Amino acid sequence: MENNELIKRAEDLYNRSQRSNMLTMTAFLTPAERIQIESWGKHLCADRLLFCGGIEECERTAAFFLPDYLDREDFCPEEYINALHMTAHFGTPGHRDYLGALLGMGVGRERIGDIIITGNDAYVFCLPTVAGHLKSIDKVGRVSVTTEEIALSDVPTGTRELERVSFSVMSQRLDAVAAGMFHLSRTEAAKHISAGNVSLNYEQCFKPDCTVHEGDIISLCGAGKGCIAGTGGTSRKGRLFVYADIYK
Repeated sequence: MENNELIKRAEDLYNRSQRSNMLTMTAFLTPAERIQIESWGKHLCADRLLFCGGIEECERTAAFFLPDYLDREDFCPEEYINALHMTAHFGTPGHRDYLGALLGMGVGRERIGDIIITGNDAYVFCLPTVAGHLKSIDKVGRVSVTTEEIALSDVPTGTRELERVSFSVMSQRLDAVAAGMFHLSRTEAAKHISAGNVSLNYEQCFKPDCTVHEGDIISLCGAGKGCIAGTGGTSRKGRLFVYADIYK
C-alpha cells in the first residue's frame, strides 16, 4: 500500500472511531506499514492507537483505534484475531508452503498475519472473516494437514529461534554492521546496500554510512534478518563490539 493511501486510511479509521465512539481497525500490516502508522499517530492519537497480531511476538499486526470507553488493559484480541493450528502428517512444509496454501484459498495476504512454524505444527493468525474458510485446508503442498481453530492463549510463545552473533566494528555504520551480521566483507555489504538489497527497520536503505542503533532490524535479501541486541566494550584496537540476534 502506498504511503499516502495508508495514512489516509488510518486517518479515516481514527476519525470514524472518534465520531462513532466505536473500535475500528486495519487489516494486517507489514512491519514497514506499522512503522509508518506509528510515526503518523505518535502525536495525534498515540493514546488511542494499539497494535496487535495475536500474540506479542507477531511481526504482522493490525492497528486498532480505541474508543474513549475502552482502555488498553481491557482490549481483548480474541474478538478480532483468530488462530489456526495446522498439523502436518508425514512431512514438514515450510513457511512458503503454508503461505501458498492459504493464499490458494483466495484469501488476500492482508487478512493473514504471522505464520509460526515449529516442527510439524504451524500456527496461523487471521481475521475472523476468513477463519472458517481457511479451516477447510487439508493439504499444504503434497503434505496432508489437519486444521483446527484454537484460542490465542493456546499458541505457544517463544517459538522463534534466534542465533546470537557478535563482531566488532570501527563505527556503527550500516555497511559495517551488515557485514558483521551476515559474514560479508564491508565492500560486499556496501554493494548490497547500493543495489537495494538491504532494509533497515523494514525499509530499503541506500546509505552505507547510515547509523545503526540498538533495536534496529536489518535484513539482507537472500540471507535473512536480525536485530541489533546491543553494544558493549572495545577491542585493543578500539573497535566496538556489537551483538545481534539472527532469525533462524
